[in-house]
Amino acid sequence: MDVSFLGGPQPQLGVGVVAPFDFALDRELWRWVPDDVSLHLTRTPFVPVEVSLDLARLVSEHETLDAAVQALCAVSPQVICYACTSGSFVGGLAGERAMCAAMAQAGDVPSLTTSGALLEALREIGARRIAVVTPYTKSVTDSLEDYLGEGGITVTGRAYLGLTRHIWKVPYRDVVDMARAAVVGSADALFISCTNLPTYDVIPQLEAELRMPVLSANQVTMWAALRAIGVRAVGPYQALLDPVARRGPAAMTGWEPPGGGLLSPGGGALSPDGGPRATPEAAFAGPPAPPDGEPDGVEPPHLPPDDPGLLPPV
Repeated sequence: MDVSFLGGPQPQLGVGVVAPFDFALDRELWRWVPDDVSLHLTRTPFVPVEVSLDLARLVSEHETLDAAVQALCAVSPQVICYACTSGSFVGGLAGERAMCAAMAQAGDVPSLTTSGALLEALREIGARRIAVVTPYTKSVTDSLEDYLGEGGITVTGRAYLGLTRHIWKVPYRDVVDMARAAVVGSADALFISCTNLPTYDVIPQLEAELRMPVLSANQVTMWAALRAIGVRAVGPYQALLDPVARRGPAAMTGWEPPGGGLLSPGGGALSPDGGPRATPEAAFAGPPAPPDGEPDGVEPPHLPPDDPGLLPPV
């Protein structure tokens, strides 16, 4: 059968992704990508080290990045991103900028990192005080807070799991529990760290409940990479990506939808007669967990890694 009339595949824009060797969420990254963009992933070489500051330094060495970028350039991407939060914040602002410069020099292609994309996204939504959720140990979480401080961002509350492996197995319920524990002060937004922590489906749910923008590591990475090539990321009801979401689920109480409608309890717009107008995906029931009298900026107890009710089997 002659299929020449089909004309061949449509042209694709390419985004190169350098990920750590243990990255397991390729499929999640693709959910932010429109049909006319292809992701080209490569991984750093395996090293027998658990998730830690030492691992973050090893997977972000310039020699490692140079080899990965050169491999990706064989398929001519329009932009290259380093998809690892800890690997890109462990050296502070200067280290992150040096990584971008090293990748750009290795491939002669615009380059960015997850942590750099985070600061860019926070500027985009006007957030300077944020709550932070991580799957990391305390030392890695402290390093993230130091990086944010260098970038002019104040951490108002945080929660972490203390994990050193199998982060991609953490279920959404644990991410939600951490988010509720972290939002203890007056925050402009919530950030969920680690590109190996699943977040796509939980973002709109948390925005509807917490009434604030929720950013995640993979989300800001894809948003920044796609924006660099003039493409909008796909993320319905995610405030960073969807203008409707900025006016709806993540809106502050003062916003009024076009046409004089009201906001539903979950944050979705209601028509003037009280019926649904544009509602987000079903939000988690109930308000955020109370702060238990903790003052602004005090870190709540982290969720212990040995509690079988909170963590998946490893």
